[in-house]
Amino acid sequence: MLDVTPNRPDLPPEIARRRTFAIISHPDAGKTTLTEKFLLYGGAIQMAGQVRAKGEARRTRSDFMQMEKDRGISVSASAMSFDYKTFRFNLVDTPGHSDFSEDTYRTLTAVDAAVMVIDGAKGVESQTQKLFEVCRLRDLPILTFCNKMDRESRETFEIIDEIQENLAIDVTPASWPIGVGRDFIGCYDLINDRLELMDRADRNKVGESIEIKGLDDPLLAKHVPAELLEPFLEEVEMARELLPKLDPQAVLEGHMTPIWFGSAINSFGVKELMEGIGQYGPEPQPQRATPRAISPEETKVSGFVFKVQANMDPKHRDRVAFLRMASGHFKRGMKLTHVRTKKPMAVSNPVLFLASDRELAEEAWAGDIIGIPNHGQLRIGDTLTEGEALRVTGIPSFAPELLQTCRAGDPMKAKHLEKALMQFAEEGAAKVFKPSFGSGFIVGVVGALQFEVLASRIELEYGLPVRFEPSQFTSARWVKGDKLAVDKFIAANKQHIAHDNDGDIVYLTRLQWDIDRIERDYPDVKLTATKEMMV
Repeated sequence: MLDVTPNRPDLPPEIARRRTFAIISHPDAGKTTLTEKFLLYGGAIQMAGQVRAKGEARRTRSDFMQMEKDRGISVSASAMSFDYKTFRFNLVDTPGHSDFSEDTYRTLTAVDAAVMVIDGAKGVESQTQKLFEVCRLRDLPILTFCNKMDRESRETFEIIDEIQENLAIDVTPASWPIGVGRDFIGCYDLINDRLELMDRADRNKVGESIEIKGLDDPLLAKHVPAELLEPFLEEVEMARELLPKLDPQAVLEGHMTPIWFGSAINSFGVKELMEGIGQYGPEPQPQRATPRAISPEETKVSGFVFKVQANMDPKHRDRVAFLRMASGHFKRGMKLTHVRTKKPMAVSNPVLFLASDRELAEEAWAGDIIGIPNHGQLRIGDTLTEGEALRVTGIPSFAPELLQTCRAGDPMKAKHLEKALMQFAEEGAAKVFKPSFGSGFIVGVVGALQFEVLASRIELEYGLPVRFEPSQFTSARWVKGDKLAVDKFIAANKQHIAHDNDGDIVYLTRLQWDIDRIERDYPDVKLTATKEMMV
């Protein structure tokens, strides 16, 4: 995030009310359930379908891919917009599974804050830690939700200590749980001095909320059983002594995270978290770009593509580019310049996402996320502006860690396979390399589960059975350097050379020794493990 200078002009009210955030967590911490409840409170859906509910009617709304529905995991990041009170929330749900970390990484470039979901019993898990480090790199403000308090979970102080130690960030409680597991009856809202009681009978109903005048109010004893009241009062007193007070500025700078406790499946604690996002979450922030940064209050429209999803509607073979609006007030039908090709582009049917439903977006403001259906013109990292040649920077592409050869079940359909693979490469779902020698394609991914996803999607969306076979290569590096040195290098290492879907030269390696040898024998050639998703 850029330095937030105090003398920046006030944002237009329509932009200032927007909150664009991602939800990050370890798989199974309850992220998708929390997303559902957000939509429920925002009035976007009438009934939250649990992830593993029976029947089509109650499928999770934010998982639209067949595989996500079958497995109950989120595979691709999806975006949703809805109103809550005076705020407009743009929520991006990210895959929690570590095999899809690249999609998540790119999503975090398009949001202004992150909501970290932690499982009360398991605390901070490996994947949460990795994602948190990405947020750290970008100084993203983080709000924390400790979920599953209605199950047996750890001591509250232990959870807070673990977050402070593992993630090196100050934690301040925004609410405090009363009881734990079976005895959990609700939370005390420390910010508004309210007692929030959980309704266990109806999961889609919000429990009651009771105004309390400070912790010595006799009303507390009326609603909280004596055996829970005493330990609760002691804990809150300790928390107020030992833990830092909520400092909104420190939250915006990413040094402090407020934590709410609750149970997403019981619709408990979610409303307080949403109010917290509205109150303490950042307004749309400036975006890094060359030759200058883009501020949200600028009147000219600009935005960048952080994700491309192919075949969201299998009947239409469409591709939707997810565009994060960086500045201005966009109206449907506007002509924008596609900076990479310098061509004008009329955006006539942009869509807003409400989980798996879409509606035409008549307008959008800085901070919003809209989908632009297109036939392959837009790629990840593209910037659209009203004419100025700006390019948003910092959207990375990583070298894959696993490589396999991909062949079509029917050799006559090799051309179809090429088309399908190129689609997925442009979507960012995989890297596709065409070796200079031999036939077939080498597909590279970050996690093994992605091969399964690709095989199932190629079969479902293109009717092409494919098989992935082990490749002799283990990793890939992009080749940089001046033309003469690179040409000499290619001539001497033909059997290792391939081109990626952008046509860039890639060196396929078998062992670390290959990389060391190149560095030693060709000092003028540089091998890199990341490339910026730009032209």
